[in-house]
Amino acid sequence: MNINATLIVQIIVFILLVLFTMKFVWPPIAAALDERASKIADGLAAADKAKSELSSANKRVDAELAKSRTETTARLADAERRGQAIIEEAKSKATAEGNKIVAAAKVEAEQQSVRAREALREQVAALAVKGAEQILRKEVNASVHADLLGRLKTEL
Repeated sequence: MNINATLIVQIIVFILLVLFTMKFVWPPIAAALDERASKIADGLAAADKAKSELSSANKRVDAELAKSRTETTARLADAERRGQAIIEEAKSKATAEGNKIVAAAKVEAEQQSVRAREALREQVAALAVKGAEQILRKEVNASVHADLLGRLKTEL
């Protein structure tokens, strides 16, 4: 065998192998590599998008938290004002009720005092009548005595 012929045949086989590889093997490998590169690029884009969405969601959450804090503070202040108003109203009602009770007690005491005076007058009048009866047993005119005792009763 001739070395030159072997070398030429090997060059031809090598060229055929390169042509076959370029025609049938290389395009699927290149397509797979391109597809992989596009998937990686899409994944990176999705990651960037998710990162920006996360950042905006965090901002919205912070804004909502701040809003809820201010609303809670406002509601607590409102509840505190309502509580103070209710306490003040209850105090004023209690004071008014206490004043009514004191006034009613004064009226009751005054009425009892008047009744006691009337009862005392009755007793004094009865005693005066008894005393007058015993002194004046001999005098008979009862209508004059009743009139006289009535005037005495009103004077007392």
